[in-house]
Amino acid sequence: MKKIFLILQSEFWRRARSTAFILATLLVPVFLVIISILPTVLVYLGEQQSDQQTIAVVDETQRLLTPLQEEAADGTRYQFVDADAPSDSLRQRVLRGELDAYLSLPAGLLDGEGTPSYFSTESGGMTGQARLENLVERTVRNLRLAERNVPDEVQRIMNADLDIVGHTITEEGTEQQSVFSGLLSLMMALAVYMAVFVYGQYVMQGVIEEKSNRVVEIVVSSVKPFELLMGKVLGIGSLGLMQMIVWVVLAGAGLTFGGTIIALFVDPADLGVAPDASSEAIMQAAGVTLPTIPVSVVVWFILFFLGGYLLYASLFAAVGSAVEQQQDAQNLLYVILLPLIIPIVASTYVLQLPNSMISTVLSYVPFFSPVLMPVRMSATTVPTWEVLISYALLIAGFLVMIWIASRIYRVGIFMYGKAASLSELARWATKQH
Repeated sequence: MKKIFLILQSEFWRRARSTAFILATLLVPVFLVIISILPTVLVYLGEQQSDQQTIAVVDETQRLLTPLQEEAADGTRYQFVDADAPSDSLRQRVLRGELDAYLSLPAGLLDGEGTPSYFSTESGGMTGQARLENLVERTVRNLRLAERNVPDEVQRIMNADLDIVGHTITEEGTEQQSVFSGLLSLMMALAVYMAVFVYGQYVMQGVIEEKSNRVVEIVVSSVKPFELLMGKVLGIGSLGLMQMIVWVVLAGAGLTFGGTIIALFVDPADLGVAPDASSEAIMQAAGVTLPTIPVSVVVWFILFFLGGYLLYASLFAAVGSAVEQQQDAQNLLYVILLPLIIPIVASTYVLQLPNSMISTVLSYVPFFSPVLMPVRMSATTVPTWEVLISYALLIAGFLVMIWIASRIYRVGIFMYGKAASLSELARWATKQH
């Protein structure tokens, strides 16, 4: 045990002092946040900076242009003008930049026949097209209701927007759901995947370097191959555990002060609140609720990461002992990467249907549970006995894999000349030494 601890200590400090590790620990959370919110921020900035669009309307109904202009005057960025030329001329004017686009409204549109057509040199994106579509749809609906003498009060009722506030029921009570909860769950899954993959690669690269430099032949004269393997896996795992704890602390700080940070970029006047309103009031007026993650989920998240790392690190070590160069390991890595990719692909399904049979079964599988069980726990209340069973199976899977990996490792570190095949690895794992 003392030798394992010495190897653990050496592996930990050798990497923890590196500049790359320190930068990755501090910058990876920032990178994940940026790639998560950047699309939303860019859409918001695009909407704020968009100029008013001039759209010529070919109104074959002879009744929609004026209501459409009145509807667009209410805070939209569209200016609708009457098309005083045929379609070919309008097309040329759009190409010359004199018009941003032109809109064709068929004669039977008010009778429920035909489909409007929009022509421009830009796609406008999904949000731009949806916004214009809603504007035209609302105008057509209101005009049809007005022509049928439907009272204005009924029209206002039909046009009223209704928001639903979701609440999650827990044993302790209820808490308001946040639109960011799903995003945070997927970030947790991605963090586990990245950490397991990166630190597993560290283990494999370390084994390959020691094998190619013949250092391992000197080391195993003092320690057993199993002790060397276990010390290396635990040492790099301790490094990953420390990094994961730092990430969790940074994430907790972000959720705690996130409201204050977001409030700095929001104008209270746009939300109808006082200029000196608190960040909580601004967030509430904006309809933004930051998710709250129970401490139990955070603890289990770290434990499942640790178990997942130990499971996969033993496989990476076995692959590293079977080859002499990093390039030779690519074919064998596919066997490890496939069970790592499957839970990432399935995480969106588990997030949507966390209590389904498929989600439950997948969260029990040791190769998948490090990613999927924390996702399930963040999406719903998972019974404690299910979490304990899943974690017990994960630890059992690690013990089985470290036993198999150690048998491959003790043979592979002394094999030179060519990369071992899967059949050879199976023979090393089952052969009596």
